[in-house]
Amino acid sequence: MAATENIRINGLRLWGSLMDLAKIGATEKGGVRRLALTDLDRQGRDLVTGWCRDAGMTVTVDKVGNIFARRPGSDPARGPVISGSHIDTQPSGGRFDGNYGVLAALEVVRTLNDQGLQTAAPVEVAIWTNEEGTRFQPVMMGSGVFAGVFDLADVLARKDLDGLSVGAELTRIGYAGDLACGGRPVGAYFEAHIEQGPVLEDTRNTIGVVTGVMGLRWYDVVVTGQDSHAGPTPMHLRRDALLAAARVIEAVNRIAHEHAPNGRGTVGFIQCKPNSRNVVPGEVRFSVDLRHAQTPDLDAMEATLRGTCAKVATDTGVSIDVTLNSSFATTAFDPACIDAVRAGAGRLGYRHMDIVSGAGHDAVYLARVAPTAMIFVPCEGGISHNEIENATPEDLEAGCNVLLHAMLGRAL
Repeated sequence: MAATENIRINGLRLWGSLMDLAKIGATEKGGVRRLALTDLDRQGRDLVTGWCRDAGMTVTVDKVGNIFARRPGSDPARGPVISGSHIDTQPSGGRFDGNYGVLAALEVVRTLNDQGLQTAAPVEVAIWTNEEGTRFQPVMMGSGVFAGVFDLADVLARKDLDGLSVGAELTRIGYAGDLACGGRPVGAYFEAHIEQGPVLEDTRNTIGVVTGVMGLRWYDVVVTGQDSHAGPTPMHLRRDALLAAARVIEAVNRIAHEHAPNGRGTVGFIQCKPNSRNVVPGEVRFSVDLRHAQTPDLDAMEATLRGTCAKVATDTGVSIDVTLNSSFATTAFDPACIDAVRAGAGRLGYRHMDIVSGAGHDAVYLARVAPTAMIFVPCEGGISHNEIENATPEDLEAGCNVLLHAMLGRAL
């Protein structure tokens, strides 16, 4: 590693590529709207794959539209060291979510070319299809098929609100490939990403060494009481669904604090019926989002939630139904890959910290089939999935330098 420890990426080139890609689907507020498998997505794919070919890479596409750009190694028998992310965005997305991971991986290859450095293992840039899950569900679709989590035929049949299927749209934009999805060895997978949260900025760290991803459980909660007139109904005879819901919602916040520092509890959706100012509410529906980095803690959080709902129902004379809507298991990344990221940050002199991701990423599914780790860099105010999402060129350059050295640690 001594011969390569002074290598650095070209930060200006990385920033320029990010800004050029951001022009495709640019919004008035400085963000990007480039939904999966639209014409704008095709334009973005065409641009990035063109850059990959210009860098001497061979581009292939699998049957769910995942793109792999390969720089050969001196030992083709070795599994490739892959890095990437996605370039589809939210309807009012930013310039860096996903895009940074793809273009940082490309910048690593460009830097290897600049240095005339030959790796033993092949190096690949991956662009995963439909990570955001905005137009088509589920989220992290392409990486999920690659890892065998989702069935290819089922995914190709999924339709958007206009009745257009994934398979038909892949064909229409020219990215219905013939490469089999997954089923091949991968030496390692690294993904660089903006944090999408405020921790790195708050602690003044440049690099987040991501050790894993929080498990997530979404619940639909229905509280059924009795709607009645607000005037004639005495307080002690009410079956107020909103009062009961408020007590559960407060408990969700408390449960997360009881499982600090990695506990998360959120109620982001609520409906109240009949929603009239002089009627005691008879029904309330709301969501609960629980997250934690450790499965036992997540189990305990769920048990407390259900126990709280049962007690609140008894105390207020209502019924409360709690249904699990969806879930993702906690993900622990590969210790050796984590060490490679941590060592790279230390060697390069960047202030860094271990961190757990509260959001899902393609790396979650890659971790099921390959040694995997992630690299976070700060984003302004912790804001993402928003047109004002921002990151500094210096932080993005730093994260890409760490990515370069982590990948070299596995590819040489």
